[in-house]
Amino acid sequence: MKEDKIKQKIRERIWREMENKHISTFPPPYGRIPNFVGADKAAKKLSMLEIWKKAIAIKSNPDSPQKFVRQIALQEGKILYMAVPRLKKEKCFIELKGRNLANFASSIRGAFKYGKPVYPWEMKKIDLVIMGSVAVNKKGCRIGKGGGYSDIEYAIARELKIIDENTPVVTTVHDIQVINEDIPMKEHDVPIDYIITPTKVIEVERIYDKPKGIIWDILDKDIPILNILKRSHKNDKK
Repeated sequence: MKEDKIKQKIRERIWREMENKHISTFPPPYGRIPNFVGADKAAKKLSMLEIWKKAIAIKSNPDSPQKFVRQIALQEGKILYMAVPRLKKEKCFIELKGRNLANFASSIRGAFKYGKPVYPWEMKKIDLVIMGSVAVNKKGCRIGKGGGYSDIEYAIARELKIIDENTPVVTTVHDIQVINEDIPMKEHDVPIDYIITPTKVIEVERIYDKPKGIIWDILDKDIPILNILKRSHKNDKK
């Protein structure tokens, strides 16, 4: 589709620019949420915001550049939820808590070792959602790495009322990832409320509504937790 091609062109340009300008750090940026120089500074800026200070439970993506966000969350005694990559298990989230885990459990490997797998309906109410991005703009439009899993995680949480319309959605990125051009958005795409870079905090003028739950008509992925929720959804409609 045209929108997907536009997004992919932006991804490839950002990945290439980050590599050429030595902004990306290990692992290589292509095909992923790119790690970047200053990711720790962006995480620190986020931790100074009131939305962060008020948050008791945080949901974060498991990607490398948000490792510092997850580490600070644990250091501060917050409850942290990370999704299992590609939602491959029925218990598709990992629950982490405990300041002593901050240096060990902020990576996906550490989370699996020290965390507790949970079903989404076992999660606490989420106060803040962290998403990784390849590119964002100041209208709150976001491009991920292309799998759509962050949007699905959000939809599941909305469906189960773990988050709502007022739950802030935040991304940490390098300044080069904040672009001025339009980004196409579909009804299942989750817009961002705050963009945090190593140098600034941007509260966006969001022009798109957040999805209110799972849009079953367009969701065709074979994911264990979705299969469970789909059966429940069909039973509720009977």
